[in-house]
Amino acid sequence: MPGLLRGVARTAVISGTATAVSNRVSRRQAGRWAEQEAQQAPPPPPAPPPVPGDDMTLKMDQLKQLGDLKAQGVLTEEEFEAQKRRILA
Repeated sequence: MPGLLRGVARTAVISGTATAVSNRVSRRQAGRWAEQEAQQAPPPPPAPPPVPGDDMTLKMDQLKQLGDLKAQGVLTEEEFEAQKRRILA
């Protein structure tokens, strides 16, 4: 019986070690693949150039966006007024 227990214990140790090594190798390989994908990812497209137009049209668009943000509750009344003054200045 002691020989059987020793064999079972040895098998358990070998199996546990193999599992730990396999998991570590898998994590390292996944990290390498993620690193390669990050390096190969295309750069983000450049921002479109501002459309030439009259300054008042640009300000009106900004004020509309500001009003939408206020209506959604993103901006408080004070923040809205401060940004509005900045745009109109």
